[in-house]
Amino acid sequence: MTYRYITTPIYYVNDRPHLGHAYASIHADIMARYLRAAGHQVVLLTGADEHGEKIAKAAMQANEAPDAFAQRHARSFEDAWRRLAVGSDVFVRTSSAAHSRVVSACLTRLYEAGEIYLADYEGLYSVGQERFVTEKELVNGKLPEDREPPVVRRESNYFFRMEVHREWMRRLLRDTPDLIQPAQYRHEILRLLEEPIGDLSISRPVERLAWGIPIPWDASHVTYVWFDALLSYVSPLGYPDGADFTHYWPSATHVIGKDILRTHTLFWLAMTHALGITPYRRLLVSGHLLGADGRKMSKSLGNGVDPLAAAQTFGVDALRYALVREVSFGFDGIITNEVIEQRLNRDLADDLGNLVSRTLAMVHRYRAGIVPAPGAYTAGEEAIMARAASLPEVVLMLVEEMKLGRAVEQVMAFVTALNGYVATSAPWTLAKDPALAKRLDTVLHTLLEGLHAVSSLLSPVMPASMGQLRALLGDGGEPGWNVPWGEGVTAGAGVRQGILFPKRREAGVAGPTMSR
Repeated sequence: MTYRYITTPIYYVNDRPHLGHAYASIHADIMARYLRAAGHQVVLLTGADEHGEKIAKAAMQANEAPDAFAQRHARSFEDAWRRLAVGSDVFVRTSSAAHSRVVSACLTRLYEAGEIYLADYEGLYSVGQERFVTEKELVNGKLPEDREPPVVRRESNYFFRMEVHREWMRRLLRDTPDLIQPAQYRHEILRLLEEPIGDLSISRPVERLAWGIPIPWDASHVTYVWFDALLSYVSPLGYPDGADFTHYWPSATHVIGKDILRTHTLFWLAMTHALGITPYRRLLVSGHLLGADGRKMSKSLGNGVDPLAAAQTFGVDALRYALVREVSFGFDGIITNEVIEQRLNRDLADDLGNLVSRTLAMVHRYRAGIVPAPGAYTAGEEAIMARAASLPEVVLMLVEEMKLGRAVEQVMAFVTALNGYVATSAPWTLAKDPALAKRLDTVLHTLLEGLHAVSSLLSPVMPASMGQLRALLGDGGEPGWNVPWGEGVTAGAGVRQGILFPKRREAGVAGPTMSR
């Protein structure tokens, strides 16, 4: 049995989920679904990062206790992932007692090993990112992702000796070219590691911030939110000696956004090395989603897309499909409601939906809605069969590299080939000649079998719609993977007509698109 462990970011719950959160979670979910379909034992983890200064401040502004505020917002993330078909196996909360015990144990272990020390420190502190920053990180006086410039702070903190792990990290990144993907992010971190990175402040005085996990040996300090949150990747697995940790951690794949790249490299790699934890297998880094104005989506700019509203308007599966197809993972890309609607209308309604409607309508018209047994195959059918047989391997290779857009593109090219097959085989002409009845059976069966293959290949991306497609084809079961040709649909079974993707029209009237 092969184990695979995939994680989303542990989202900071000072606000409701936005499209950037949805983008990362949907990509992680789709990867997990493909790997499960291929026979791997998969755990998909997501969760809520609930401690820190921003949470305490937001709770105060909402006139709530921090724990009640965090719980309410954590539930909003859980609800959002359910509504967007993100089927996580574990939802970790950093305020849980089990997680706190792991953090305390790790802190104690590092302190006793001399990896943590107390010192006074004065420097520039980003309230938005909840960390000390350096002058060279600033652009026009502030971090690019912050609204406000950093403030000068002087206080006693406990520090983790991150600098002593710098050379090890450099060697790791040089010797493991595929550890961080896409490659430009690996190069970015290697450039940072050419110079000293300093040590990491991992505590905050209780007199300034009481909402956090206490430092085990000093109750006047709480743990820095990032040191706490990063350990939530291992705490639900029963670290250090749980069976799940043994099975799943060696395959760990983190899916993150590029705005948290440094914490998942400089911080997290140094922490795992100090604790004797094998580094994650792969760090997959997404770019930024941009609004129609070409700028990063922002609530203050009003250029974002609400993922739950978009799902309500266009359908969950259409949103998932558009996010995968429109923006290549690892790169910045524009997503708007108009883009989602175009993908729904053109790819899903016109190409796939129309193929389904035409095929099912012809089976009802010419064979009373019953799946016919095929006759002899020609070169046309052999080509369709060969393409369907090769697609699962091709798709999985691309999925492993988080090239989901290209994987789906391969399947949609097969849909295009099936549409071309309809045109060249002309079932409506065959139906006019009783002598060609068996040939018509073969063509219709080939189309039904091809659509069944599509339903399996696209099920991780659009689980509800592809389940509906299988039901229309007379298969009400779970999606298969690499199903042998001829075992997708059953001769003699009944099919039903239906519309998978109602096309949105300018006048606001939804309806199918059909030809023939």
